[in-house]
Amino acid sequence: MNKTKNFDLEDRTARFGENIIIFCKNLHETNINRSLISQLIRSATSIGANYCEANGASSRKDFKNKIHICKKETIETKHWLRMISTSNPEVKDNLRILWKEAQELTLIFSKIISSLKLNH
Repeated sequence: MNKTKNFDLEDRTARFGENIIIFCKNLHETNINRSLISQLIRSATSIGANYCEANGASSRKDFKNKIHICKKETIETKHWLRMISTSNPEVKDNLRILWKEAQELTLIFSKIISSLKLNH
């Protein structure tokens, strides 16, 4: 893989995690939000961490496994964004932007996975 593209996706996933943290810091602290925020931050920041691990993978199998985890964490993040949208309808516009980025990351990881399958 091209090192520049790897770096760009590392940066993109890190910025996504940062944007989630910033977003969550501005939510009202309620019993419901506390739990949802915790779940969202865990899954969203895990995407970038797992992508970094994928880039340092010791084998093709390890790389593929980490990319699958990235995709799963991104899908989970979209779920938590939906739940926060339900409990905080006033922030739906900001959530749409974050959800769109999560969807784009899902598509990127799906493409990487399909490319790995084509190039056994």
